[in-house]
Amino acid sequence: MVNKTKGGKRDALWAEAKRRCHLNREDIRMAKEMGLNPRSLIKNIPSQSEPWKLPVKDWIHEMYRKHQEKAAKRKSPARLQSSRKKRVPPTRLRALV
Repeated sequence: MVNKTKGGKRDALWAEAKRRCHLNREDIRMAKEMGLNPRSLIKNIPSQSEPWKLPVKDWIHEMYRKHQEKAAKRKSPARLQSSRKKRVPPTRLRALV
Protein backbone atom coordinates (compact mmCIF):
# COMPACT_ATOMS: atom_id res chain seq x y z
CA MET A 1 0.00 0.00 0.00
CA VAL A 2 1.33 3.42 -0.99
CA ASN A 3 1.06 6.31 1.45
CA LYS A 4 -0.24 9.53 -0.04
CA THR A 5 1.69 12.64 0.78
CA LYS A 6 0.01 15.93 1.60
CA GLY A 7 0.79 17.14 -1.91
CA GLY A 8 -0.84 14.07 -3.42
CA LYS A 9 -3.98 14.52 -1.34
CA ARG A 10 -4.08 18.21 -2.21
CA ASP A 11 -3.71 17.40 -5.90
CA ALA A 12 -6.56 14.91 -5.61
CA LEU A 13 -8.78 17.58 -4.04
CA TRP A 14 -7.96 20.03 -6.83
CA ALA A 15 -8.71 17.32 -9.41
CA GLU A 16 -12.08 16.67 -7.77
CA ALA A 17 -12.88 20.41 -7.68
CA LYS A 18 -11.88 20.69 -11.34
CA ARG A 19 -14.18 17.83 -12.28
CA ARG A 20 -17.18 18.80 -10.12
CA CYS A 21 -17.03 22.55 -10.83
CA HIS A 22 -16.22 22.22 -14.57
CA LEU A 23 -13.00 24.23 -14.26
CA ASN A 24 -9.97 24.40 -16.53
CA ARG A 25 -6.30 25.06 -15.74
CA GLU A 26 -6.71 28.82 -15.94
CA ASP A 27 -9.62 28.78 -13.49
CA ILE A 28 -7.60 26.64 -11.06
CA ARG A 29 -4.65 29.04 -11.38
CA MET A 30 -6.88 32.02 -10.58
CA ALA A 31 -8.38 30.28 -7.56
CA LYS A 32 -4.96 29.31 -6.21
CA GLU A 33 -3.62 32.83 -6.79
CA MET A 34 -6.45 34.24 -4.67
CA GLY A 35 -5.79 31.71 -1.93
CA LEU A 36 -8.96 29.66 -2.36
CA ASN A 37 -8.92 25.99 -1.50
CA PRO A 38 -10.67 23.19 -3.41
CA ARG A 39 -13.11 22.43 -0.58
CA SER A 40 -14.43 26.00 -0.66
CA LEU A 41 -15.03 25.71 -4.40
CA ILE A 42 -16.91 22.45 -4.01
CA LYS A 43 -19.00 23.85 -1.15
CA ASN A 44 -20.02 26.80 -3.34
CA ILE A 45 -21.53 24.74 -6.15
CA PRO A 46 -25.05 26.18 -6.46
CA SER A 47 -27.95 23.81 -5.99
CA GLN A 48 -31.26 24.20 -7.83
CA SER A 49 -32.75 25.88 -4.76
CA GLU A 50 -30.06 28.61 -4.96
CA PRO A 51 -30.72 30.34 -8.29
CA TRP A 52 -28.98 33.54 -7.12
CA LYS A 53 -25.58 31.83 -6.90
CA LEU A 54 -23.24 32.05 -9.86
CA PRO A 55 -21.64 28.89 -11.20
CA VAL A 56 -18.24 28.39 -9.54
CA LYS A 57 -16.37 29.17 -12.77
CA ASP A 58 -18.11 32.54 -13.15
CA TRP A 59 -17.73 33.24 -9.42
CA ILE A 60 -13.96 32.73 -9.66
CA HIS A 61 -13.70 34.99 -12.73
CA GLU A 62 -15.69 37.77 -11.05
CA MET A 63 -13.62 37.60 -7.85
CA TYR A 64 -10.38 37.55 -9.85
CA ARG A 65 -11.46 40.60 -11.87
CA LYS A 66 -12.27 42.53 -8.67
CA HIS A 67 -8.97 41.38 -7.14
CA GLN A 68 -7.04 42.68 -10.17
CA GLU A 69 -8.89 46.02 -10.12
CA LYS A 70 -8.02 46.54 -6.46
CA ALA A 71 -4.39 45.65 -7.12
CA ALA A 72 -4.27 48.09 -10.04
CA LYS A 73 -5.68 50.88 -7.88
CA ARG A 74 -3.04 50.25 -5.24
CA LYS A 75 -0.25 50.48 -7.82
CA SER A 76 -1.75 53.30 -9.88
CA PRO A 77 0.84 55.98 -10.74
CA ALA A 78 -1.89 58.64 -10.93
CA ARG A 79 -2.78 57.97 -7.31
CA LEU A 80 0.86 58.32 -6.29
CA GLN A 81 1.19 61.63 -8.10
CA SER A 82 -1.97 63.07 -6.57
CA SER A 83 -0.78 62.23 -3.07
CA ARG A 84 2.56 63.92 -3.77
CA LYS A 85 1.09 67.28 -4.74
CA LYS A 86 2.89 70.10 -3.04
CA ARG A 87 0.88 72.07 -0.60
CA VAL A 88 0.80 75.77 -1.44
CA PRO A 89 1.45 77.96 1.62
CA PRO A 90 -1.41 80.36 2.49
CA THR A 91 0.79 83.40 1.85
CA ARG A 92 1.25 82.37 -1.79
CA LEU A 93 -2.50 81.81 -2.16
CA ARG A 94 -3.16 85.46 -1.26
CA ALA A 95 -0.68 86.60 -3.86
CA LEU A 96 -2.35 84.46 -6.52
CA VAL A 97 -5.85 85.86 -5.82
